[in-house]
Amino acid sequence: MDIINKIKENDGIIKDENIENMNLDNIEIQDAELEKVKFINCSIVNSKMGENSFNKVKFSNCNFSNTSFEKASFYECEFENCKIEGCNFIDSSIYNVSFKFTNANYINFSLANLKNVEFIDTSLVNSYFQENRIKNLILKNANLKQAHFFKTSLTNVDLSNSNIEGIIISLEDIRGAIINEFQCIDLSYLMGIKLKK
Repeated sequence: MDIINKIKENDGIIKDENIENMNLDNIEIQDAELEKVKFINCSIVNSKMGENSFNKVKFSNCNFSNTSFEKASFYECEFENCKIEGCNFIDSSIYNVSFKFTNANYINFSLANLKNVEFIDTSLVNSYFQENRIKNLILKNANLKQAHFFKTSLTNVDLSNSNIEGIIISLEDIRGAIINEFQCIDLSYLMGIKLKK
């Protein structure tokens, strides 16, 4: 039985289940509540999964490429070794969530609330963070190459062991961030400095 039928049979609620080896494309799931669910080796791509609630859900070795989670809520969740490239998390609430060894290139977090969120060994190339409310954002060996930040303050966020090459950000948003001496070169354009080689 696929996830859509499970949700229908349980009045939109799935609890304490393992969902494994499911492959779906171009589906739509809305207003569902998933609690203590494990997605293992699943592929749900090009789909709409917005306005759902994910509580203590773990995603392992899953592919959600180009899927929309707009206005969804994630609490105490974990993405590990997943592909969420091109996903839309616009206007979502993301609290106590971990992204590990995950491909999150071209992901869009615009207008999302991120609290106690960590990106560990995760690629965020060309990602979008726009008008975010951030509290306790942790980045460890994250790839933020050409990531876009707009009206999103990174004060006290440690970028020092992440790749920020080509990051697109304002001086106001980067003010107060923690960087290493080599990253100063990547950010020199913000001050209109031209480096001579």
